[in-house]
This record gives sequence, C-alpha cells and structure tokens, in this order.
Amino acid sequence: MPGGFDSFGKLLMLFGAILLLAGVIFHFGGKFLNLGRLPGDIHIERGNFSFYFPIVTSIIASIILTIILNLITRK
Repeated sequence: MPGGFDSFGKLLMLFGAILLLAGVIFHFGGKFLNLGRLPGDIHIERGNFSFYFPIVTSIIASIILTIILNLITRK
C-alpha cells in the first residue's frame, strides 16, 4: 500500500510536535508572555467558587494555530 501508514505516521508526528510546542508555550507563557491573564479573559471568584475562562487567550491561540497550519499545508 503506497503511502498508507508511512504518511499517516508522519502526520501523527507533526500533530504531536505541534501539540508539544503548544504545551510548552502555554506552560511557560504565563511566566513570560502573560498568557491566560489578558484583558477580556473571564475570572470570577466568590467564596469557595472560582470560574475562569480565558476567551481572549483562546482566540489568540486559535489565530496563531490557523496561520501556522495554513503555512504548513499550503502547496
């Protein structure tokens, strides 16, 4: 089967590398880039209840990943 599992394996390695890079950015991003605490991120604390939704950080991550994936998949 030409290109079957070989190309699928390369695709899985690419996605794994992208996820690893995203994990490193999010892990260390809070210390250097202030990711997760941008204006527009929702954070509510009341008593023993805490709710946090990083909507602006999610939008920025989505835009960056869209640009990266468009550059990678462009022929």
